[in-house]
Amino acid sequence: MSDPRFSIENFFSYGFRPFFLFAYLFAAFSMTAWLAWLGLHAIKAQVLRPTIVVPPHEWHAHEMLFGYALAAIAGFLLTAVPNWTNSKPVSGGALMLLVSSWLAGRMAIWFSAYLPTLMVAVFDLAFIPMLLAFVAKALLRRWAPRNFIFIPILSLLFAANIMTHVEWAGLLDAGPELTNRLAINAVILLVTIIGGRVVPAFTTNVLRRESHILLPTSRKPLEIFSILSMVAVLIVEALGFDGWLAGTVAIVAALAHAVRLAGWRGLQTLGKPILWVLHLGYAWLVAGLAFKAAAHFDLMSEATAIHALTIGAVGTITMAVMTRASLGHTGRTLRVSNPITLAYLLISASAVVRIVVPALLPAYYNEGVVIAGVLWVLAFVIVSVVFWPILTLPRIISTFSPATRCVREREQQPTSKTRSQIASTPRKV
Repeated sequence: MSDPRFSIENFFSYGFRPFFLFAYLFAAFSMTAWLAWLGLHAIKAQVLRPTIVVPPHEWHAHEMLFGYALAAIAGFLLTAVPNWTNSKPVSGGALMLLVSSWLAGRMAIWFSAYLPTLMVAVFDLAFIPMLLAFVAKALLRRWAPRNFIFIPILSLLFAANIMTHVEWAGLLDAGPELTNRLAINAVILLVTIIGGRVVPAFTTNVLRRESHILLPTSRKPLEIFSILSMVAVLIVEALGFDGWLAGTVAIVAALAHAVRLAGWRGLQTLGKPILWVLHLGYAWLVAGLAFKAAAHFDLMSEATAIHALTIGAVGTITMAVMTRASLGHTGRTLRVSNPITLAYLLISASAVVRIVVPALLPAYYNEGVVIAGVLWVLAFVIVSVVFWPILTLPRIISTFSPATRCVREREQQPTSKTRSQIASTPRKV
């Protein structure tokens, strides 16, 4: 049973509710706006009074990272950190302030042609320090180095956004490619760390309950090397290196993550969309790093690698984690409906089209970009419609027994016990 009444107090009771919902909606809106611009460009139309001061392609890249991806990251951290630290979640007025800051940043960028440059920067840059303050406060209450890593990564994202605004103000000539690379690699580093925690843990929970013999394995040296390999990619590209050095680092990272993924028993999850989508998202990370290496060796365009990582890896992993967390934290069964399964597939289809058409059918480049964008929009429209009531209405009051509730709650977050079991599970041959 559930209470059908919407209330502001309930909506702002936990970070995942507003941030996940706004992430879904903004993903659909921002891509639709991008497609509209592409359509106007295709018919050689001209917008006489654009609201955005920067070129549309720069707005598109910035808002996918600091609009959509950052909202998904915020919702995840504001939900996971209280579980990790056994602390009270950010809610009420504090959460409203955070959400308002994120929205103000989006509005400032959208109307940047009519606002002072400094005002746009201040509104857009305010969100990450506020998020950092809330996250750091909770993490410091229960110190754990493995969790504190999120602080420098968020700081790195903040630095990348500062560089972007300095570039837009004409005070830096590093080029948007450098700042975008830094931001994308910081987000991918987050995906590497979060994926390494949730994918094997959630998979183990289900396979162990179903009495599978072969369980996911996570060996500490490989885990550390996988993360450090992504750090190396970030550093090499941040320093502006290209060619064989950057390509070699990227291919080593791709191989490390491929070996890591192979130990997580993805083939045993094929009948469970809420599980296999996590493995699929991480597979896109492997492919994206391999494509990045190929781009550094001039075997394909950098845009191909970027979209494998952003649409494929970030898009899939964020949607997978958001939908799963939304179900678990509202008391629902961890099972997705057919429309959500379709949305998962549409994200990967979008990535495939965005990669394959420009690479193999360059004469249809514009058509490929539009089709990929439409598939992305459809995926997030579906998720927005399905999860609107889940995120806006009160949590379902469970009618299960206490033992059953414990099983359901253990599925929601990987506990320290679960993680140690994964690490100690011998590899079955």
